[in-house]
Amino acid sequence: MSDSKTHGCGSAHCACSGQLQIVPASINGVALHEPGEALDAETLRERAFTELLRQRAVHQGLLPRFSGLVAPALNEAERHVIEAMTDDEVRSPEPTDDECRRYYEANKPHFIAGQALHVRHILFAVTPGVNVHALTQRAEAALLELIRKDVAPGRFEQLAAELSNCPSSAEGGDLGWVTPEDCAPELANELFYQSDSRWGMGVHPRLVHTRFGLHIIEVISRRKGSLPAYEEVADAIRQRLQHQSRATALRQYMRLLVGQARVEGIELDGAESPLVQ
Repeated sequence: MSDSKTHGCGSAHCACSGQLQIVPASINGVALHEPGEALDAETLRERAFTELLRQRAVHQGLLPRFSGLVAPALNEAERHVIEAMTDDEVRSPEPTDDECRRYYEANKPHFIAGQALHVRHILFAVTPGVNVHALTQRAEAALLELIRKDVAPGRFEQLAAELSNCPSSAEGGDLGWVTPEDCAPELANELFYQSDSRWGMGVHPRLVHTRFGLHIIEVISRRKGSLPAYEEVADAIRQRLQHQSRATALRQYMRLLVGQARVEGIELDGAESPLVQ
């Protein structure tokens, strides 16, 4: 048996030696934070992408070389240099009129102006520690009762008062008139943007899932609104498609930078295709 003493497993991230060590994440050997400095994942990713861009600008001769061990904070002038570099290197195609028209035809419900629904709901909130399976069973049981043909008048309001985790429970679940902009995106999609006819009047025959939990929805009344002609929304569509195209091109650009770099201590999605020099 060896009489040597063990001082931990050797992992820099393990606390079994009695003290937690934090090894800085780095890009090409340049640390993203000071030794021992703990950062949340989002801040660390932001620093990683900023450092990738800074090093790209240095490589292109746009910023001076840096001899420090920890990535420097950028001043306003350096940020302008990097923005100009990305504007020059990241090219995205302009949408054609045919592409804009196809987008309009495929997304007409999103352009309807003046549409609104008078809605009641019962919210079964999903909160930390809640038994989601039991919550779903409770919500489904209430829904099955409410979609029965012989459901008693006023039963929706009663169940909303008893079960709903929304302040609207005091009003029998009544949310009043809502537009797509008033709703969480998931609920707006179900209420306004479906292409089929599932959303008639009355209680919706299935639970609606949103970031807040499970909803039983009843549509009391509807304002249909009107669909503008393509020409009225063409500029807005073109801008939207330009933004989407630009965002896609930027993501690919960053993936290429990651693929070229030596990234340590942080997981980043990279592509191996070289950037055009």
